[in-house]
Amino acid sequence: MVKQWLQQNLKGDAVLWGIVFCFSLISVAVVYSSTGTLAYKQQEGNTEYYLVRHSALILIGLGFMWAAHKINYRYYSKLSLLALILSVPLLIITYFYGSNINEASRWLTIPVIKQTFQPSDLAKLALISYLASMLSKRQMMLDSVKHTLGPIFAWTIAICSLIALSNTSTAVLLFITCLLLMFIGRVSIKSMAVVVVAGLLLGTIALAAGQRMGTATNRVKDWLDPTEIPFQLEQSYIAIATGGVVGKGPGNSDQRDILPHPYSDFIYSIILEEYGLIGGVCVLMLYLALLYRGLVTVSRSNGAFGGLLSAGLSFSLVMQGMINMGVAVGLGPVTGLPLPLLSMGGTSLIFTGISLGIILSVSRGESAITQAAVSDNLKKPVNV
Repeated sequence: MVKQWLQQNLKGDAVLWGIVFCFSLISVAVVYSSTGTLAYKQQEGNTEYYLVRHSALILIGLGFMWAAHKINYRYYSKLSLLALILSVPLLIITYFYGSNINEASRWLTIPVIKQTFQPSDLAKLALISYLASMLSKRQMMLDSVKHTLGPIFAWTIAICSLIALSNTSTAVLLFITCLLLMFIGRVSIKSMAVVVVAGLLLGTIALAAGQRMGTATNRVKDWLDPTEIPFQLEQSYIAIATGGVVGKGPGNSDQRDILPHPYSDFIYSIILEEYGLIGGVCVLMLYLALLYRGLVTVSRSNGAFGGLLSAGLSFSLVMQGMINMGVAVGLGPVTGLPLPLLSMGGTSLIFTGISLGIILSVSRGESAITQAAVSDNLKKPVNV
C-alpha cells in the first residue's frame, strides 16, 4: 500500500527522490549538532530550537519540491521571463534597502511573515529557465543577434552584474552556469567569447561599485598567500584533521563552537569532523549521483527545453556544492556559498526544492512520453 501511494504521488526519477531524502536526513543530523551550543546561548537553553526550525523548513522545501514536480515543466518556459523581469527591481531594492548582514545587502524581508529571502535565488532560477527556453526555441536562429544572442547576453550580464553588487560568489557561479548552458545549447565559441569579455568587464565594474570588492580581494589574497591562513580555514583544517577516517561520532564536534558559521558555510567541515573521511566521501558521492541523475534526465529528454533546463539546474546545484566543499578543504578562497540541501537556511531551501522539483518534472514528463510510446507500439497490430 505504501509502495502504491509513493508511485502515485512521487512521480519522476525515483533515484533522485531517494537522494534528496538522504540529504534531508543528513542535514537534520548535522545542523542539530552544529547549532546545539548556539541554540543554548541564544534561546535560553532550548537546544532543540534550530532542530525544529530547520526540520520545518526542510519539510516546506520538500513540499515546494513536490508541488513543482506536479507542474508540467513546459509551463516554466512561460513563467521564466516574468520571473526574470520581477527579479530586476527586487535585486535593486535589496541592494539599497535590504537587510545588511556582514557588510552585504542580500536579504529582503517579506512583510507580514517577517521572513527574509535572497532575491538572487529567484533571479538565478529565472535566468537558467529563461536561457533554456530561449536556446530551445531559437535553435535555428542561434547566430541572430536581434532574436537570440542579444537577449540572452543582455539578461545574463545584467542579472549577474546586479547580483555581483553584493554577492560575488553567487554571481560568478551563475555566470559559469549560463556559459555551460550556452555551450550545451550550441552557441558558437566566438559568441561565447564576446559574452565572457563583456561579463568580465561589467562584472568588475559592478564589483568595484558594490559592497564586496574589498572582501573578495582580501579573500583571494589570503588564499594565494601560503604564509597566512584565514581563521575560518584554520579552524576548518583542525576539524578535518581531528575527524580522521571514521570521525568523532554524531554530536561530538569540538570545532562547532569555534568555527564561524558551522551550520552553513562550513558545515562540510563538521561532517568531516563527526563522520570522518568516510562520511565526507559519502556526501561527495551523493552530489555526484545527483548530477548523474540530472544528466540521465537530459539524455532521456525528447525536447531541447527539458534537457537544457535539467542540465542548467543540475550543474548549478552540484557546482555550488563542490565549491563549498572545496573551500572547506582549502581548494579555493572563502566564499559565502552554503552547501545546498545540507546547510541551514531559510527560503534558500525552498528555491532548492523548486529547482529539484523542476528536474523531477522534466523526468516525469519524459517518462510519461516514453510510456505512451511503448503503449502505442503494443497496440499496433503485428503483420505476419
